[in-house]
Amino acid sequence: MRRAGRDLLSLALIDARNRTLHLLSLYEQALGSASLAMPRVEGVDPPVWLAGHVGWFAEWWIARNTQRAFGVDCPVRPTRLAAIEPNADAWWNPAQVRTVDRWSPDMPDLAQTKAYLLETLEITLELLEHAAETDAALYFYRLALFHEDLCGEQLVVMAQTLGLRLGIELPAAAVTRSPVLVPATAWELGLSGPGFAFAQEGGSLRVAVPEFEIDAQPVTWSQFVEFVDDGGYDRPELWRPEGQEWLAAQAEGRRGPRHVEQIGSARQGTGGSVLQQRFGRTVRAADNQSVVHASWWEADAWARWAGRRLATEVEWEIAAQTASRRGFRWADVHEWTAGTLQPWDGFVADPWSEGTAFDPQPAFGKARVLRGASFATRARLRSPQRRSFAWPGRDDGFFGFRTCAL
Repeated sequence: MRRAGRDLLSLALIDARNRTLHLLSLYEQALGSASLAMPRVEGVDPPVWLAGHVGWFAEWWIARNTQRAFGVDCPVRPTRLAAIEPNADAWWNPAQVRTVDRWSPDMPDLAQTKAYLLETLEITLELLEHAAETDAALYFYRLALFHEDLCGEQLVVMAQTLGLRLGIELPAAAVTRSPVLVPATAWELGLSGPGFAFAQEGGSLRVAVPEFEIDAQPVTWSQFVEFVDDGGYDRPELWRPEGQEWLAAQAEGRRGPRHVEQIGSARQGTGGSVLQQRFGRTVRAADNQSVVHASWWEADAWARWAGRRLATEVEWEIAAQTASRRGFRWADVHEWTAGTLQPWDGFVADPWSEGTAFDPQPAFGKARVLRGASFATRARLRSPQRRSFAWPGRDDGFFGFRTCAL
Protein backbone atom coordinates (compact mmCIF):
# COMPACT_ATOMS: atom_id res chain seq x y z
CA MET A 1 0.00 0.00 0.00
CA ARG A 2 2.97 2.35 0.39
CA ARG A 3 3.29 2.22 -3.40
CA ALA A 4 -0.43 1.93 -4.20
CA GLY A 5 -1.75 3.65 -7.30
CA ARG A 6 -5.04 5.48 -7.75
CA ASP A 7 -7.32 2.46 -8.14
CA LEU A 8 -6.03 0.56 -5.13
CA LEU A 9 -5.89 3.74 -3.04
CA SER A 10 -9.50 4.51 -3.86
CA LEU A 11 -10.65 1.11 -2.60
CA ALA A 12 -8.46 1.36 0.49
CA LEU A 13 -9.73 4.84 1.39
CA ILE A 14 -13.32 3.57 1.17
CA ASP A 15 -12.38 0.57 3.32
CA ALA A 16 -10.71 2.80 5.94
CA ARG A 17 -13.72 5.12 6.13
CA ASN A 18 -16.07 2.15 6.45
CA ARG A 19 -13.90 0.88 9.31
CA THR A 20 -14.13 4.25 11.08
CA LEU A 21 -17.91 4.29 10.71
CA HIS A 22 -18.12 0.68 11.90
CA LEU A 23 -16.10 1.48 15.02
CA LEU A 24 -18.42 4.41 15.75
CA SER A 25 -21.36 2.02 15.50
CA LEU A 26 -19.66 -0.34 17.96
CA TYR A 27 -19.17 2.57 20.36
CA GLU A 28 -22.82 3.47 19.95
CA GLN A 29 -23.87 -0.09 20.84
CA ALA A 30 -21.44 -0.30 23.77
CA LEU A 31 -22.61 2.99 25.26
CA GLY A 32 -26.27 2.42 24.48
CA SER A 33 -26.41 6.01 23.32
CA ALA A 34 -26.88 7.52 19.88
CA SER A 35 -24.95 10.58 21.07
CA LEU A 36 -21.97 8.54 22.35
CA ALA A 37 -22.26 10.58 25.53
CA MET A 38 -19.83 9.66 28.29
CA PRO A 39 -18.09 11.40 31.18
CA ARG A 40 -14.79 13.08 30.36
CA VAL A 41 -11.70 10.92 30.84
CA GLU A 42 -8.30 12.57 31.30
CA GLY A 43 -5.93 11.96 28.38
CA VAL A 44 -8.62 10.51 26.10
CA ASP A 45 -10.33 12.18 23.16
CA PRO A 46 -14.07 11.65 22.64
CA PRO A 47 -14.51 9.02 19.89
CA VAL A 48 -16.81 11.32 17.91
CA TRP A 49 -14.17 14.07 17.96
CA LEU A 50 -11.41 11.70 16.82
CA ALA A 51 -13.59 10.47 13.95
CA GLY A 52 -14.35 14.03 12.88
CA HIS A 53 -10.65 14.83 13.06
CA VAL A 54 -9.98 11.99 10.58
CA GLY A 55 -12.24 13.64 8.01
CA TRP A 56 -10.80 17.07 8.77
CA PHE A 57 -7.23 15.80 8.34
CA ALA A 58 -7.95 14.44 4.86
CA GLU A 59 -9.68 17.66 3.79
CA TRP A 60 -6.97 19.86 5.35
CA TRP A 61 -4.14 18.14 3.45
CA ILE A 62 -5.94 17.16 0.23
CA ALA A 63 -9.05 19.10 -0.77
CA ARG A 64 -8.00 22.37 0.89
CA ASN A 65 -4.29 22.09 0.07
CA THR A 66 -3.59 23.88 -3.22
CA GLN A 67 0.02 22.59 -3.17
CA ARG A 68 -0.74 18.92 -2.49
CA ALA A 69 0.89 17.87 -5.79
CA PHE A 70 4.32 18.67 -4.31
CA GLY A 71 3.94 15.70 -1.96
CA VAL A 72 6.59 15.51 0.74
CA ASP A 73 8.08 18.76 -0.62
CA CYS A 74 4.84 20.62 0.07
CA PRO A 75 5.29 23.64 2.35
CA VAL A 76 4.39 23.16 6.00
CA ARG A 77 1.83 25.97 5.63
CA PRO A 78 0.56 25.79 2.05
CA THR A 79 -2.09 28.04 0.56
CA ARG A 80 -5.46 26.61 1.62
CA LEU A 81 -9.04 26.80 0.43
CA ALA A 82 -12.06 27.13 2.70
CA ALA A 83 -13.52 24.01 4.32
CA ILE A 84 -16.84 22.54 3.24
CA GLU A 85 -17.93 23.00 6.88
CA PRO A 86 -17.34 26.62 8.03
CA ASN A 87 -16.61 25.49 11.60
CA ALA A 88 -14.32 22.59 10.63
CA ASP A 89 -11.12 24.17 11.96
CA ALA A 90 -12.76 25.36 15.17
CA TRP A 91 -14.08 21.85 15.78
CA TRP A 92 -11.39 19.45 14.58
CA ASN A 93 -8.06 21.22 14.15
CA PRO A 94 -6.06 19.99 17.18
CA ALA A 95 -3.95 23.14 17.06
CA GLN A 96 -7.07 25.18 17.78
CA VAL A 97 -9.10 22.89 20.03
CA ARG A 98 -7.82 22.08 23.51
CA THR A 99 -8.33 18.51 24.69
CA VAL A 100 -10.78 19.61 27.38
CA ASP A 101 -12.85 21.54 24.80
CA ARG A 102 -13.22 18.43 22.63
CA TRP A 103 -15.65 17.15 25.28
CA SER A 104 -17.86 20.21 25.01
CA PRO A 105 -21.58 19.53 24.34
CA ASP A 106 -21.35 22.21 21.66
CA MET A 107 -19.17 19.98 19.49
CA PRO A 108 -20.77 18.20 16.48
CA ASP A 109 -22.91 15.19 17.30
CA LEU A 110 -22.62 11.71 15.79
CA ALA A 111 -25.00 12.41 12.89
CA GLN A 112 -23.15 15.61 11.89
CA THR A 113 -19.82 13.83 12.15
CA LYS A 114 -20.92 10.91 9.98
CA ALA A 115 -22.26 13.30 7.34
CA TYR A 116 -18.93 15.16 7.32
CA LEU A 117 -17.02 11.88 7.02
CA LEU A 118 -19.06 10.82 4.00
CA GLU A 119 -18.79 14.21 2.30
CA THR A 120 -15.03 14.54 2.78
CA LEU A 121 -14.49 11.00 1.49
CA GLU A 122 -16.48 11.75 -1.65
CA ILE A 123 -14.38 14.87 -2.34
CA THR A 124 -11.13 12.99 -1.69
CA LEU A 125 -12.07 10.23 -4.13
CA GLU A 126 -13.07 12.75 -6.82
CA LEU A 127 -9.72 14.53 -6.54
CA LEU A 128 -7.85 11.22 -6.51
CA GLU A 129 -9.33 10.31 -9.91
CA HIS A 130 -7.42 13.22 -11.46
CA ALA A 131 -4.15 12.85 -9.54
CA ALA A 132 -0.99 11.85 -11.40
CA GLU A 133 0.40 8.36 -10.83
CA THR A 134 3.53 9.63 -9.08
CA ASP A 135 4.78 9.38 -5.49
CA ALA A 136 4.53 13.15 -5.08
CA ALA A 137 0.97 13.41 -6.40
CA LEU A 138 -0.24 10.46 -4.33
CA TYR A 139 1.68 11.30 -1.13
CA PHE A 140 -1.19 12.97 0.75
CA TYR A 141 -3.73 10.32 -0.32
CA ARG A 142 -1.49 7.58 1.08
CA LEU A 143 -0.93 9.72 4.17
CA ALA A 144 -4.68 10.19 4.69
CA LEU A 145 -5.17 6.43 4.40
CA PHE A 146 -2.51 5.53 6.95
CA HIS A 147 -3.54 8.35 9.27
CA GLU A 148 -7.11 7.00 9.31
CA ASP A 149 -5.80 3.49 10.00
CA LEU A 150 -3.71 4.82 12.90
CA CYS A 151 -6.73 6.66 14.31
CA GLY A 152 -8.79 3.48 13.91
CA GLU A 153 -6.35 1.60 16.11
CA GLN A 154 -6.46 4.52 18.54
CA LEU A 155 -10.24 4.10 18.74
CA VAL A 156 -9.73 0.46 19.75
CA VAL A 157 -7.10 1.47 22.34
CA MET A 158 -9.50 4.09 23.71
CA ALA A 159 -12.24 1.48 24.07
CA GLN A 160 -9.86 -0.61 26.17
CA THR A 161 -8.94 2.43 28.27
CA LEU A 162 -12.62 3.30 28.77
CA GLY A 163 -13.63 -0.30 29.48
CA LEU A 164 -16.12 -0.48 26.61
CA ARG A 165 -17.20 -3.78 25.09
CA LEU A 166 -16.81 -3.50 21.34
CA GLY A 167 -16.98 -7.23 20.71
CA ILE A 168 -13.26 -7.26 19.87
CA GLU A 169 -11.22 -10.19 21.13
CA LEU A 170 -7.49 -10.75 21.41
CA PRO A 171 -6.23 -13.58 19.17
CA ALA A 172 -5.69 -17.00 20.70
CA ALA A 173 -2.24 -17.66 22.12
CA ALA A 174 0.15 -19.40 19.74
CA VAL A 175 2.60 -22.21 20.45
CA THR A 176 5.69 -20.99 22.32
CA ARG A 177 8.97 -21.65 20.51
CA SER A 178 12.63 -21.61 21.52
CA PRO A 179 14.78 -18.52 20.88
CA VAL A 180 16.22 -18.09 17.39
CA LEU A 181 19.93 -17.75 16.64
CA VAL A 182 20.54 -15.21 13.87
CA PRO A 183 23.96 -15.14 12.14
CA ALA A 184 26.08 -12.00 11.86
CA THR A 185 25.17 -9.78 8.94
CA ALA A 186 25.34 -6.26 7.54
CA TRP A 187 21.93 -4.59 7.37
CA GLU A 188 20.54 -1.35 6.00
CA LEU A 189 17.72 0.32 7.92
CA GLY A 190 15.38 2.83 6.35
CA LEU A 191 12.95 3.36 3.49
CA SER A 192 14.77 5.50 0.97
CA GLY A 193 13.25 4.12 -2.23
CA PRO A 194 9.97 4.86 -3.99
CA GLY A 195 6.66 4.91 -2.15
CA PHE A 196 5.38 6.43 1.09
CA ALA A 197 7.35 6.55 4.34
CA PHE A 198 6.75 8.27 7.65
CA ALA A 199 9.50 10.77 8.43
CA GLN A 200 11.18 8.59 11.09
CA GLU A 201 11.37 5.72 8.58
CA GLY A 202 13.13 7.77 5.91
CA GLY A 203 16.84 7.95 5.22
CA SER A 204 19.14 4.99 5.77
CA LEU A 205 21.61 3.53 8.20
CA ARG A 206 24.06 0.73 7.41
CA VAL A 207 24.81 -1.44 10.45
CA ALA A 208 27.15 -4.38 11.02
CA VAL A 209 25.31 -6.74 13.37
CA PRO A 210 27.10 -9.59 15.17
CA GLU A 211 25.41 -12.95 15.75
CA PHE A 212 22.57 -12.74 18.26
CA GLU A 213 19.92 -14.89 19.94
CA ILE A 214 16.41 -13.43 20.02
CA ASP A 215 13.10 -14.60 21.48
CA ALA A 216 10.90 -16.26 18.88
CA GLN A 217 7.87 -14.44 20.27
CA PRO A 218 7.20 -11.57 22.69
CA VAL A 219 7.57 -12.24 26.42
CA THR A 220 4.53 -14.12 27.74
CA TRP A 221 2.42 -13.75 30.87
CA SER A 222 3.88 -16.91 32.43
CA GLN A 223 7.36 -15.40 32.08
CA PHE A 224 6.23 -12.07 33.50
CA VAL A 225 4.55 -13.72 36.50
CA GLU A 226 7.95 -15.07 37.60
CA PHE A 227 9.32 -11.53 37.63
CA VAL A 228 6.41 -10.35 39.80
CA ASP A 229 6.76 -13.32 42.18
CA ASP A 230 10.45 -12.56 42.58
CA GLY A 231 9.65 -9.04 43.79
CA GLY A 232 10.59 -7.41 40.49
CA TYR A 233 8.56 -4.28 41.19
CA ASP A 234 10.28 -3.80 44.56
CA ARG A 235 13.91 -4.25 43.52
CA PRO A 236 15.49 -0.87 42.72
CA GLU A 237 18.55 -2.51 41.14
CA LEU A 238 16.35 -3.69 38.25
CA TRP A 239 15.00 -0.23 37.44
CA ARG A 240 16.72 2.76 35.89
CA PRO A 241 16.37 5.97 37.95
CA GLU A 242 13.80 7.34 35.48
CA GLY A 243 11.96 4.03 35.64
CA GLN A 244 11.82 4.24 39.43
CA GLU A 245 10.38 7.75 39.16
CA TRP A 246 7.77 6.51 36.70
CA LEU A 247 6.87 3.59 38.95
CA ALA A 248 6.56 5.84 42.00
CA ALA A 249 4.11 8.03 40.09
CA GLN A 250 1.79 5.10 39.30
CA ALA A 251 -1.07 3.90 41.45
CA GLU A 252 0.21 2.65 44.79
CA GLY A 253 1.12 -1.01 44.79
CA ARG A 254 1.40 -1.44 41.03
CA ARG A 255 2.45 -5.04 40.45
CA GLY A 256 1.78 -5.59 36.78
CA PRO A 257 1.17 -3.91 33.43
CA ARG A 258 -1.79 -1.61 32.99
CA HIS A 259 -5.28 -3.12 33.36
CA VAL A 260 -3.96 -6.10 35.38
CA GLU A 261 -6.18 -6.83 38.39
CA GLN A 262 -4.39 -9.89 39.74
CA ILE A 263 -1.06 -11.51 38.94
CA GLY A 264 1.05 -14.18 40.59
CA SER A 265 1.85 -17.88 40.74
CA ALA A 266 0.00 -20.59 42.66
CA ARG A 267 2.47 -20.36 45.53
CA GLN A 268 1.52 -16.70 45.90
CA GLY A 269 -2.09 -17.70 46.45
CA THR A 270 -3.49 -16.36 43.17
CA GLY A 271 -4.04 -19.68 41.44
CA GLY A 272 -1.22 -19.05 38.99
CA SER A 273 -3.25 -16.59 36.99
CA VAL A 274 -3.23 -13.20 35.36
CA LEU A 275 -6.58 -11.46 35.52
CA GLN A 276 -6.79 -8.44 33.27
CA GLN A 277 -9.48 -6.00 32.23
CA ARG A 278 -10.14 -6.31 28.50
CA PHE A 279 -12.77 -4.06 27.01
CA GLY A 280 -14.75 -3.89 30.23
CA ARG A 281 -14.53 -7.58 31.17
CA THR A 282 -12.20 -9.31 33.61
CA VAL A 283 -10.61 -12.22 31.79
CA ARG A 284 -7.93 -14.78 32.61
CA ALA A 285 -4.95 -14.38 30.29
CA ALA A 286 -3.45 -17.53 28.82
CA ASP A 287 0.03 -18.32 30.14
CA ASN A 288 1.56 -18.23 26.65
CA GLN A 289 -0.23 -15.06 25.55
CA SER A 290 1.98 -12.03 24.98
CA VAL A 291 2.26 -9.49 27.77
CA VAL A 292 0.31 -6.38 26.79
CA HIS A 293 0.03 -2.80 28.12
CA ALA A 294 3.59 -2.81 29.43
CA SER A 295 5.64 0.39 29.55
CA TRP A 296 9.23 0.53 28.30
CA TRP A 297 10.38 0.82 31.91
CA GLU A 298 8.67 -2.45 32.82
CA ALA A 299 10.10 -4.15 29.74
CA ASP A 300 13.60 -2.97 30.60
CA ALA A 301 13.29 -4.05 34.24
CA TRP A 302 12.06 -7.52 33.21
CA ALA A 303 14.99 -7.93 30.82
CA ARG A 304 17.48 -7.01 33.56
CA TRP A 305 15.82 -9.44 35.96
CA ALA A 306 16.00 -12.23 33.35
CA GLY A 307 19.67 -11.58 32.63
CA ARG A 308 18.83 -10.57 29.09
CA ARG A 309 18.36 -7.30 27.19
CA LEU A 310 15.71 -5.73 25.00
CA ALA A 311 16.19 -6.39 21.29
CA THR A 312 17.54 -3.49 19.25
CA GLU A 313 15.39 -2.37 16.37
CA VAL A 314 17.88 -3.60 13.80
CA GLU A 315 17.96 -7.04 15.44
CA TRP A 316 14.17 -7.08 15.47
CA GLU A 317 13.96 -6.15 11.78
CA ILE A 318 16.58 -8.69 10.70
CA ALA A 319 14.81 -11.49 12.58
CA ALA A 320 11.38 -10.47 11.26
CA GLN A 321 12.61 -10.57 7.68
CA THR A 322 14.93 -13.60 7.82
CA ALA A 323 13.77 -15.93 10.63
CA SER A 324 10.00 -16.27 10.13
CA ARG A 325 10.41 -19.82 8.83
CA ARG A 326 12.36 -20.71 11.98
CA GLY A 327 9.56 -19.68 14.32
CA PHE A 328 10.01 -15.90 14.71
CA ARG A 329 6.49 -14.54 15.19
CA TRP A 330 5.29 -10.95 15.35
CA ALA A 331 2.06 -8.88 15.04
CA ASP A 332 0.67 -9.85 18.47
CA VAL A 333 1.69 -6.56 20.08
CA HIS A 334 3.71 -3.47 19.25
CA GLU A 335 7.16 -4.23 20.67
CA TRP A 336 9.44 -1.92 22.61
CA THR A 337 13.07 -2.01 21.44
CA ALA A 338 16.31 -0.89 23.09
CA GLY A 339 17.71 2.58 22.66
CA THR A 340 15.99 5.84 21.79
CA LEU A 341 14.50 7.11 18.57
CA GLN A 342 17.19 8.65 16.36
CA PRO A 343 17.11 10.07 12.83
CA TRP A 344 18.87 8.09 10.13
CA ASP A 345 21.23 9.54 7.53
CA GLY A 346 19.26 11.62 5.06
CA PHE A 347 16.34 12.27 7.42
CA VAL A 348 13.87 14.77 5.97
CA ALA A 349 11.05 16.28 8.02
CA ASP A 350 7.60 15.84 6.54
CA PRO A 351 5.26 18.81 5.91
CA TRP A 352 2.36 17.63 8.05
CA SER A 353 3.37 16.30 11.49
CA GLU A 354 4.83 19.46 13.06
CA GLY A 355 3.20 20.10 16.42
CA THR A 356 1.39 16.76 16.48
CA ALA A 357 2.00 13.51 18.35
CA PHE A 358 3.31 12.07 15.07
CA ASP A 359 6.23 14.53 14.84
CA PRO A 360 9.45 12.58 15.48
CA GLN A 361 11.75 15.58 15.87
CA PRO A 362 10.89 16.48 19.50
CA ALA A 363 11.10 12.75 20.29
CA PHE A 364 14.62 12.17 18.98
CA GLY A 365 16.87 10.94 21.78
CA LYS A 366 13.92 10.64 24.21
CA ALA A 367 11.13 8.44 22.90
CA ARG A 368 11.55 4.68 22.42
CA VAL A 369 11.09 2.84 19.14
CA LEU A 370 8.22 0.41 18.68
CA ARG A 371 8.37 -2.29 16.03
CA GLY A 372 5.78 -4.77 14.81
CA ALA A 373 2.00 -4.50 14.99
CA SER A 374 -0.92 -5.47 17.20
CA PHE A 375 -4.16 -7.33 16.57
CA ALA A 376 -5.81 -3.91 16.11
CA THR A 377 -3.38 -2.80 13.36
CA ARG A 378 -4.77 -2.92 9.83
CA ALA A 379 -2.98 -5.41 7.59
CA ARG A 380 -1.75 -2.70 5.22
CA LEU A 381 0.17 -1.06 8.09
CA ARG A 382 1.87 -4.28 9.16
CA SER A 383 5.43 -4.27 7.89
CA PRO A 384 8.78 -5.43 9.30
CA GLN A 385 10.10 -1.99 8.39
CA ARG A 386 7.39 0.05 10.06
CA ARG A 387 8.91 2.26 12.74
CA SER A 388 6.72 3.93 15.33
CA PHE A 389 7.60 5.48 18.69
CA ALA A 390 6.22 6.44 22.08
CA TRP A 391 7.42 7.91 25.34
CA PRO A 392 8.77 5.16 27.63
CA GLY A 393 6.03 5.61 30.23
CA ARG A 394 3.21 4.94 27.76
CA ASP A 395 1.24 1.81 28.58
CA ASP A 396 -2.22 2.45 27.16
CA GLY A 397 -1.40 0.95 23.76
CA PHE A 398 -1.11 -2.72 22.92
CA PHE A 399 2.58 -2.73 23.84
CA GLY A 400 4.76 -5.74 24.65
CA PHE A 401 8.43 -6.68 24.18
CA ARG A 402 10.94 -9.42 23.45
CA THR A 403 14.55 -9.90 24.51
CA CYS A 404 17.95 -11.08 23.34
CA ALA A 405 20.74 -12.97 25.09
CA LEU A 406 23.49 -10.77 26.51
